[in-house]
Amino acid sequence: MAGIEEHALSSARVGDLAASLGVSDRHLRRVTEAELGVSPIQLAQTQRLLLAKRLLRETALSQTDIAFASGFGSVRRFNALFKSRYGLSPRAVRGKSIDTDTLSVQLEFRPPLAWDSLLAYLRLRAIPGVEMADATHYRRTVAIGDAKGWIAVSTHPGANALNLELSPSLTPVIGAVIGRVKHLFDLGAAPDSVRMVLRQDDILAATVRRLPGLRVAGAFDGFELAVRTVLGQQVSVKGASTLSGRWAHAFGEPIATPFPELNRLSPRADRVAGVAAEDLASLGMVGARARCLVGLARAVAGRKIVLSFAANVEEQIEGLMSLPGIGHWTANYIAMRALHWPDAFPTGDLVLMRAAQSNQKQLQQRSEAWRPWRAYAAQYLWQSVGVAP
Repeated sequence: MAGIEEHALSSARVGDLAASLGVSDRHLRRVTEAELGVSPIQLAQTQRLLLAKRLLRETALSQTDIAFASGFGSVRRFNALFKSRYGLSPRAVRGKSIDTDTLSVQLEFRPPLAWDSLLAYLRLRAIPGVEMADATHYRRTVAIGDAKGWIAVSTHPGANALNLELSPSLTPVIGAVIGRVKHLFDLGAAPDSVRMVLRQDDILAATVRRLPGLRVAGAFDGFELAVRTVLGQQVSVKGASTLSGRWAHAFGEPIATPFPELNRLSPRADRVAGVAAEDLASLGMVGARARCLVGLARAVAGRKIVLSFAANVEEQIEGLMSLPGIGHWTANYIAMRALHWPDAFPTGDLVLMRAAQSNQKQLQQRSEAWRPWRAYAAQYLWQSVGVAP
């Protein structure tokens, strides 16, 4: 469902989504119909229609722009399916007059949401030139396909929603942007379910009460997050941010935005795959780390590793750990954020062991009671000692 929502089926490629999940087309159809009563294509159509309704009500985009931005192949098909499903024309559900100079939508979430903690977590790890965050907003540059621009995310006053503002240049990929922002801010989380499990543990209970609705920060771009994680091995958070900024400025495409601090697009995997390890090492990292990044980039560019939450998690973790320089901690941290795996848990983390007052074996045993929310347990443990992982 997450893959479909992120427009994995915008061109009706059921086979591509099935392959990324490690199953056949037939199996994917059978499971979807058994669990949801509809086919993957029907589910994709519903997601496209829901996005179209949102854009009709919240933006001043033309119906043609909305049709294509929602994943429809033609305006005629969009109008016909909309009328057959809702009994109304798209024009009939148009919202009130909206400022044509802005492009923004609201993204709802289940409350509570520990927004300040989530924003602080992202602010500490922001890649200079690509991302920035202050006390109220998260902003970044975006490149999806041929579309390039910027986004800004903040809380929406008076509602359980975030406000997403986009540059008009991202109109053709607005559906993909919405999916990625939902992933980054973990808007699909079920905080009540997480709380019910984790509050049973004496060590976690106090922090769970203090920070209701703590989210696991995801990733807007899986490769970007994986690079940032590798650069963070055995260095401080600040040191990793400095290195990631050098990486972005050396290999990222320049872009002009209304925000002087945002001037680079995140480097693509295929760009880094062609870089010599010596060139990466010249940015200030050890040679082993540089060789790891080149290997990672080549694996992602060749689709041997898929860093998306519509992927077979166990298979991707094994693939990551097969690369020189990526061990259990790094692979599970990437799974936690890029693959959005709620049960990912880096058991070898020294801060987690200190927070849980356990050695690695004891922590592994204790974490069994936290399934399937061990990624959230890790966030609460890190918060309990006030130390960044």
